[in-house]
Amino acid sequence: MESRSSSAKPNLIERDRQSIWHPFTQAGMYQEPLLVRAAKGTKLILDDGRDLIDGISSWWCNIHGHGHPALVEAASRQFSTLDHVLFAGCTHEPAITLAEGILAALPKGFSKVFFSDNGSTAVEAAIKLAVQYWSNQGERRNKIIALTDSYHGDTFGAMAAGARGIFSAPFDTMLFEVERVSTQGNADDIRRFEQLCAEKRVAAFIFEPSVQGAGGMIMYDNAVLDQYREICRKHEVLAIADEVMTGFGRTGPLFASSTLTIPPDIICLSKALTSGSLPLALTVCSERVAEAFVSPDHSRTFFHGHTYTANPIACAVANASLALTLSDECSGARMKIEAAHRRCAERLQSHSAIENTRVRGTILAFDVRAGDQTGYISTISRTAGAYFRARGVLLRPLGNVVYFMPPYCVTDSELNQAHTLLEEFVAQVTRQGISSLG
Repeated sequence: MESRSSSAKPNLIERDRQSIWHPFTQAGMYQEPLLVRAAKGTKLILDDGRDLIDGISSWWCNIHGHGHPALVEAASRQFSTLDHVLFAGCTHEPAITLAEGILAALPKGFSKVFFSDNGSTAVEAAIKLAVQYWSNQGERRNKIIALTDSYHGDTFGAMAAGARGIFSAPFDTMLFEVERVSTQGNADDIRRFEQLCAEKRVAAFIFEPSVQGAGGMIMYDNAVLDQYREICRKHEVLAIADEVMTGFGRTGPLFASSTLTIPPDIICLSKALTSGSLPLALTVCSERVAEAFVSPDHSRTFFHGHTYTANPIACAVANASLALTLSDECSGARMKIEAAHRRCAERLQSHSAIENTRVRGTILAFDVRAGDQTGYISTISRTAGAYFRARGVLLRPLGNVVYFMPPYCVTDSELNQAHTLLEEFVAQVTRQGISSLG
C-alpha cells in the first residue's frame, strides 16, 4: 500500500472526521469540532490562536482551572514513584490518604470508600451495593426509586436509574424497572413513596441533591428529599446521593447532600474529584452498608472492580485537588462567583425571551422561551452554542437551557465578559428571536 507523504496528510479536523466517533454527536449533522491545542486556567487555547473561556468547566469537572501547578506537580511526582498497581490485594498511600480525606470532609456516618473510574461506574457500584446489601441479609429487595428528570450516567444500571428518553429509548426493554417520584414532593408523591417503601421490595432511593444537571439544571429544595429520606429511614430503604456533578462546592456547600436532615447511606463522587484532570470516582458508604459485606461466607463478597481502580496518579491528583477545594481561597472564590451570578440573573430577568432564571452556588441557568423547541435535541442548543463560541466563551446548552458554570479560578474580568455576553444574547433574542442568531 502506498504511504501518504506528510505534505499530503489531511489536516487534523479531517483526520478527526475520518477516524473518531464523538460522544453525544450525530455524524450525519457534522459540525466541525473545536481543535484545542492547549489549556491554562479558565482558557481553552485553540489551534487557530483564539482562546475561549471554559464556561462549563469541561463538562462540570474542571473546578480549579486547567493545568493547575499543584495538580501538575502531584501527578508528576507520583508518576515517577508508582504509576499503577492492581488494587485487589494491594494498596498504596495516595489511595489511603484520599479515602481518609474524603471521609473527613463528608458528613458524619460514612465509613468505607470504594474506588472506580467515572460517574457512571460510581453509580453502578452504588446500585449493586444496595441490591447485594439486602441479598446478603436474606432479603430480596431489588426495586429502585429515582426522581423524574434524573440522569445518572450511560452504563446500563445508571441509565436504568435515569429518566427514560432519547438516550435510553433503544435499550428500554433491557433496563430494569424503576419507580419515580418528582422533586415537587406533592401529596401524591409522598403517599406513593410511602406505599412503595412499605412493600419491603425497595432496595434504594437514588437522587441528585439540590440540582439535576443533565435534566436541565433543575434546581429544587432539599427539604423535599428530607421527606423522602424520613420515609426511607422508617422502612430501612437505603438512600444513594449521586453527587457526581454537585460535589466539591458546585452548589454552594461542599456537598449538596450535607444539608439533608438525615445523611444518605451511599454517596457517589467523581468529576471535580480530580478537577477533571484524570478519571477517578468514589462510591462511599455508611458503616451500616459496609458491615453487611463482612462475613466468613465468601459469597457475600462484593465481586466488582475495574482495572484502573484507585490509580495512584489519579489519587495523588485528587488529594491535591481536595486540599485546594478545602482552602479558604477556594471557598471565597465560590462565594464571589455566586454573588456575580445573582447580579447577572437580576439583570437577565427583565427580558421576555427567557424564563426561570436561576442560580445555585456557581451555576447560573435560564430557559430560552421556545414553544415546542424544548428538550435535549432542541436546535436552540446548536444555535446558542455557536453564538457564544464565536464570541469567546464555550457553553454547551442543554436544549433550550443555557447555563454558565465556570472553574472556581475564573477572574472578575472573565466573569464580567461572560455575564455581559449572556445579557447581549438574551437582549438580541428578545428583540429579534432565536433565529436571528443563525
